[in-house]
Amino acid sequence: MEVRVRYAPSPTGLQHIGGVRTALFNYLFARSLGGKFILRLEDTDRTRTTDEAVKNLYDTFEWLGVKWDEGPDVGGPYASYIQSERSGLYGKYALELVAMDKAYYCFCDSARLDRIRKEREDSKSSETGYDRHCRAVPAAEAASRAAAGEPHVIRLKIPLGEKTLFRDHLLGDIEWKNDDVNPDPVLLKSDGFPTYHLANVVDDHLMKITHVLRAQEWLPSTPLHVIMYRAFGWEHPEFCHLPMVMGQDGKKLSKRHGSTSVDEFRNQGYLPEALLNYVALLGASYEEGRDIFSLEELARLFRLEKLNKAPAVFDYKKLEWFNGQYIRLRSDAELAELALPYAVSGGLFGPAGTTPSAAQKAAFIAALPLVKERLSFLHEIPGKLGYLFSEPAIPAAEEFIPKKLDLARAIELLELGRALVSAMAGESDAAAEERVKAAAETAGAKLGDFMMPLRVAVTGSRVSPPLFGSLRILGAEKVIARVDRALGSLKNA
Repeated sequence: MEVRVRYAPSPTGLQHIGGVRTALFNYLFARSLGGKFILRLEDTDRTRTTDEAVKNLYDTFEWLGVKWDEGPDVGGPYASYIQSERSGLYGKYALELVAMDKAYYCFCDSARLDRIRKEREDSKSSETGYDRHCRAVPAAEAASRAAAGEPHVIRLKIPLGEKTLFRDHLLGDIEWKNDDVNPDPVLLKSDGFPTYHLANVVDDHLMKITHVLRAQEWLPSTPLHVIMYRAFGWEHPEFCHLPMVMGQDGKKLSKRHGSTSVDEFRNQGYLPEALLNYVALLGASYEEGRDIFSLEELARLFRLEKLNKAPAVFDYKKLEWFNGQYIRLRSDAELAELALPYAVSGGLFGPAGTTPSAAQKAAFIAALPLVKERLSFLHEIPGKLGYLFSEPAIPAAEEFIPKKLDLARAIELLELGRALVSAMAGESDAAAEERVKAAAETAGAKLGDFMMPLRVAVTGSRVSPPLFGSLRILGAEKVIARVDRALGSLKNA
């Protein structure tokens, strides 16, 4: 049997972490067994479906590098993969259920349904859902009324007083009382459009889906789907309801926990490999003693047996660590290409959006290795390298003064450092360090104390990327000019 799985989102909003995790697990499962991964757009909610959401879906997975074998944009043997383009199918199957006495016509209008709802609220009744009023209408009468054009929907007949049993790969045997299932839900709306449940079951059957991997929030819908499969006389797919993704407060991950749409992560400078690697670990394990996996390795190692029942906790700090690791795995040239758009939008070369000159771009490429080991996000680059592309403000005098020293000593050390700049700007890090060590020893100063006034004068901060590399990129002339500005300020302090 060929394994066939699907990711079937409703394109009503941006792709978020929960959806990406579901898609990724389906993708990995299919790849691990040589099966097929299918994308299907479940756009039956016409009031909320948007072109922007569809575009975001495609853009997100292209950025992540996750590709489907069949789908709206690539085709396949069961096209169309867009439910709104398959609408003619669903009425046929709904009528089949009516003919088998597994479903029925319902003529209740919205006014009656609203009245029942209000009466229940007023009486504080525990009853919910449809009251099955039209279930008692004789089949011949109902068919005649429908044929005459009386507005109607088609509802599923939930078997009363029974239980629905099914097995979930992760949760084991599930037993659900039919009395707890949504009472006789609508399958086909009055406009002829299917509800989610009918379209989902029909499409999974026709597309030969063998396994349904989806979030545990869909578990209450599964008894209804199983009832529908059995009503049709079809075998249902194997189910696996994935553990929830929670915030660190133990509640379902949402916007209140920070970025959850993939666009937000992308805009903040996360790398797709880092996001995929981390999301793949939310509720699953792969190989002991390892955290970093390529997409190909994840696909090779993925097993349903290694899924966890417990909810997964989304840890932004852990994701930040992953992102830093993947930044450092990039070559300098690759990182420069990835980082340049963030430098431009962050105003590194002038007002935000300013395209760098050839000289600025060369300096940017040369400077990236200075901060590569310190980066967690690509958007941090303008803040870390800004001093190389514009004159930093001169800090307050106390910023130049090493601990336990005074202003006069700081000025003296800065003047000694100034004398070394011309030589250091043309030397390797090792040679420059030896030169500074010797000068510090002669001056009777600790190496850190000797370097601090020079660092602050050049970069505007006590904490900065490696100073020797910065000197080479700026050049002796610019560095000496900055030191002289700082000295003038300190002597007038």
